[in-house]
Amino acid sequence: MRKPTIGLSLEGLPSIGLSAFTTLVFAAMGWWLLALILLIVTGFVVHFFRDPERVAPEDLDAVISPADGRVVKVDFAPDPVTGQIRQVVCVFMSVVDVHVNRAPVEGSVELIRYIPGKFFNASLDKASTDNERNIVVMGRGADRFTIVQIAGLIARRIVCWAEPGDILRRGERFGLIKFGSRVDLYLPEDYAVKVYVGETVRAGETALAVRK
Repeated sequence: MRKPTIGLSLEGLPSIGLSAFTTLVFAAMGWWLLALILLIVTGFVVHFFRDPERVAPEDLDAVISPADGRVVKVDFAPDPVTGQIRQVVCVFMSVVDVHVNRAPVEGSVELIRYIPGKFFNASLDKASTDNERNIVVMGRGADRFTIVQIAGLIARRIVCWAEPGDILRRGERFGLIKFGSRVDLYLPEDYAVKVYVGETVRAGETALAVRK
């Protein structure tokens, strides 16, 4: 599996390079206002694709957040793979959040399923069933965790570096979603959610749930 480690997501390098090159071209032509605007855009793109290191909680049973952002839903809903009613925690990522996604537990990747769809605002409930999304199922012993990467109103590309059979460490990078999106995490029944709606969480660091 691809493992970016340079402080910026490798997926962002083409966008950063194109934006920076265009800025230099306009500056060389003396179009300073356009060059200034594009310089600001380049700064935003660099900020969007940042990929900081994170330190996971010491409690090895803790399930950590797969995404940076704001918790928009804590509820029960049908698992998109099995249909079983399970606890789900939904994290909305705005354009200013880190968009690299991380494994919530240490375990094996058992299933990856891409589903094409629409591009509603990712903070809406219908985004979980109607939007473009990518499902990753991870197994840890007898437990199964379903992670759903959901494209948003602006995001139009879901990236997943993981493949079935990969063994991921807790907090390891496995993908990203470009320019605003959401990640839903479906939990096994013997886990208690530790976050609330409206709380800000950080991928790889914030404990979303613990074993009862």
